[in-house]
Amino acid sequence: MIRRKDIYNEVSNLSISKEVRVRFNETDALGIVWHGNYLTYFEDGREAFGRHYGISYLDALDNGYVTPIVSSNCSHKLTVKYGDVLRVETAYINTSAAKIIFRFKIFNQKDELVCTGETVQVFLDKEGNLSLQLPAFYEEWKKKVGLI
Repeated sequence: MIRRKDIYNEVSNLSISKEVRVRFNETDALGIVWHGNYLTYFEDGREAFGRHYGISYLDALDNGYVTPIVSSNCSHKLTVKYGDVLRVETAYINTSAAKIIFRFKIFNQKDELVCTGETVQVFLDKEGNLSLQLPAFYEEWKKKVGLI
């Protein structure tokens, strides 16, 4: 079987780590972080990645695209409580497809893994049409950071 490397997703060397402190409003009646808030921590990681590597949601918007999430998953390992400080590690997954994939690991202050996850985003133009090709600005960014 012939496998072309460029059609498979691969972990790149582009990653970022961001600390977040659990806020009171993120907890449930039991005092633990409500499961849906982990997606917000993933968002914190994506935004930190974009600021660090020069590819933000505003860059997409300025170039006529939006990047909605079409898939997300989250696997919870340990509970987290109000006041805990978390480290969100965000890794960019390189793919030749016209999509953006991030993988996440969230650690507590004891360096214990509390959550893993992944999000997939696609490119829609101003009319809401799905782009099947890499937008030019995104392809240029990938070249700039050494992914192409």
